[in-house]
Amino acid sequence: MDERVIGRSGQRASVIGLGTWQLGADWGDVDDKEALSVLETAAEAGVTFFDTADVYGDGRSERTIAAFLSGRPDLHVLVATKMGRRADQIPENYVLDNFRAWNDRSRRNLGVDRVDLVQLHCPPTPVYSRDEVFDALDTLVEEERVAAYGVSVETCAEALTAIARPNVASVQIILNPFRMKPLREVLPAAEAAGVGIIARVPLASGLLSGKYTADTVFPADDHRTYNRHGEAFDQGETFSGVDYATGVEAAAEFAALAPEGYTPAQLALRWIVAQPGVTTVIPGARNPGQARANAAAAKLPEPGARTFAAIRELYERRIKDQVEQRW
Repeated sequence: MDERVIGRSGQRASVIGLGTWQLGADWGDVDDKEALSVLETAAEAGVTFFDTADVYGDGRSERTIAAFLSGRPDLHVLVATKMGRRADQIPENYVLDNFRAWNDRSRRNLGVDRVDLVQLHCPPTPVYSRDEVFDALDTLVEEERVAAYGVSVETCAEALTAIARPNVASVQIILNPFRMKPLREVLPAAEAAGVGIIARVPLASGLLSGKYTADTVFPADDHRTYNRHGEAFDQGETFSGVDYATGVEAAAEFAALAPEGYTPAQLALRWIVAQPGVTTVIPGARNPGQARANAAAAKLPEPGARTFAAIRELYERRIKDQVEQRW
């Protein structure tokens, strides 16, 4: 699979990576055997970038990745984790002592001396404007605890604030055919500054797979049940912030745009990879079949301009007014 450089870090990531939130929690049950099979399948398909976080299953996702990689010394996989969401979400918690403690735990979970890439995990907005926060992150690099650092954001405004920081290597942001605002505001600024873009929630929590209907019921422990209106964390993380009824209808229209040989999910991933400035996209997978199909999207030919124009028209007509003012 093709790889791209993650901004200023000089590190490389496959254009389609693997998000591992599903292997920790909040997406229904995924047992250990299935989780390891997902990682194995993704790696065999050419995925060289795994994204995780200390809060996914309270460390389960990190530990699962470590267990998999410990048995595969032949593999070169860049592992990015995130930190900060296990603590109270107040700016005062984003200080060097806490960063060291959070990093110590992630390094233990991952079984490494140095984390390849650490990202602040959607912290409170004022955090992005504090010099001392980025001084502390620089210290983690100097102490060889991390090789590089970036941020994960909720809004385009937060992304632009982070991009202006001289040592930020990457920005992780929601980007998909139902969340296009970053194309206009964030990707050009990141590309000009030499900052990598990690596109998350690429399938709008599965909506863009075209598999869900108005009658679909998700498990009680799935965030698509308990966070539809932002009850547990930012609403934008669930269905990209789109009202479910609207999302299902728009997703059916999106599915009809998939060219022959594409699944709707693969069209969404291929659309993201084609956007200038994107480094990697990190779809999740709950089973090996999903991981294999996601990775296969990298090999598909780019859809034509007519398909991309139709995707844009759908967004403008059905989705834009719901999401652009908030994120």
